[in-house]
Amino acid sequence: MTGKTLLIMDAEAAFYARELGAAFPALTFLPATNEAEALPLAPRADVLIALAPRISPRLLAAAPQLEWVHALTTGVDNLLAMPQMRGTALTKCNGIHGPQMSELAILLMMASARRFAQVIANQPRATWERWPQPLLSGKTLCIVGLGAIAQTLAGIGAAFGMRVTGVSDGRTQVPGFARIFRRADLPGAAAEADFLVVLVPHSPETHHLINAPVLAAMKPTAHLINIARGGCVDEAALLAALDQGQIAGAALDVFATEPLPADSPFWTHPKVIVTPHIGGYSDTYHQQALPAVVNAVAEWVDGGTAGLSHRQDRE
Repeated sequence: MTGKTLLIMDAEAAFYARELGAAFPALTFLPATNEAEALPLAPRADVLIALAPRISPRLLAAAPQLEWVHALTTGVDNLLAMPQMRGTALTKCNGIHGPQMSELAILLMMASARRFAQVIANQPRATWERWPQPLLSGKTLCIVGLGAIAQTLAGIGAAFGMRVTGVSDGRTQVPGFARIFRRADLPGAAAEADFLVVLVPHSPETHHLINAPVLAAMKPTAHLINIARGGCVDEAALLAALDQGQIAGAALDVFATEPLPADSPFWTHPKVIVTPHIGGYSDTYHQQALPAVVNAVAEWVDGGTAGLSHRQDRE
């Protein structure tokens, strides 16, 4: 395949263009660091490579000959909902987020259980306040959703001495998991968990999967960690569970509305840790994503859009 143009919109666009250009010299790669730089280049693009949340309807509309979009993220919900994507192939980066997502999950579990936000708040006040520090060792970590990230997290949890369980309708046995529950048994899984970590993709089937009955089944000493999608958790039910003492705390990286509105009660709730959807980020993300991008471009060169594996627009 020759004469095709690929537009790359990313802070590391020059890196991708350089590496892809060396691997595919017959193709043209146009780097842009933001939408303002990408818009005048879009009419020439046959392919767009970018983080899904950064791709706007305006940019897609400016690229009339676009045949394929490759998202540098796992989540592509916004693209699937855009009419401008109709007729355009869509792929994404899978299997690269295990380290950063798992490390954030461990950080949030420890911070929530140890009330680390209070430690930080005490520092500028020079307040020397001590309380028992809960361990991860000996606790039960239940992971809702058993993809590649969950398997990475399970290994790290086991290294901390945790018992790891999972919830999935697609898998019945996974190495490293003491038990796998069906989604219908989610309240039972939640009842024995010290940490309930949400890693399931958001879909109509998983919308508000973590709801009032699930939260009511949790221990009053348990913590909810959501690093999946905001829609997977019933936020009103979660606030009620926190206020009523049904669970000890929650750490949330994702929300139904993002950015999280300034008037959201999550910002100031004493039992909540808020992080701004940073779970998938890493300082080496471009290096992590490059092999997946190279593989996708190679498939496209060999077989066009019909040759692309795991097309999201057809699932």
